Amino acid sequence: MNAAMSKSEIGATGRRKTASARVRICQGSGKIKVNGENFDKYFNVEAIRGFILQPLTLTGLGSTLDVCANITGGGKTGQAGALRHGIARALIKFDESLRPVLKNSGMLTRDSREKERKKAGQPGARKRFQFSKR
Repeated sequence: MNAAMSKSEIGATGRRKTASARVRICQGSGKIKVNGENFDKYFNVEAIRGFILQPLTLTGLGSTLDVCANITGGGKTGQAGALRHGIARALIKFDESLRPVLKNSGMLTRDSREKERKKAGQPGARKRFQFSKR
């Protein structure tokens, strides 16, 4: 990550759609900060918060690690996926023995689905204008 990061912090990057999350984890009491804001304030939907916390709850490290993340790009759902991916990758650096658990639950796979671009002469990426024979 950067030169200011101490040895006790572990960093990783997670990505989803056009969102990118730089995640740092360190020993602590389970606090999560996203772009300088409280986790509950930044992600105000309960389902999205549960989705993000899956790697921590699966490994049982949610109450012993602090997470600090900077997220750029995308919308809230894409950012949530990027944060989840980044947390999972940071946990592997923290403890290599967690790899099989996280891998089997699909948290280390980067979701590569992105929006397809709009094509010229068409109303959308796949949609065509109505065909008229006459």
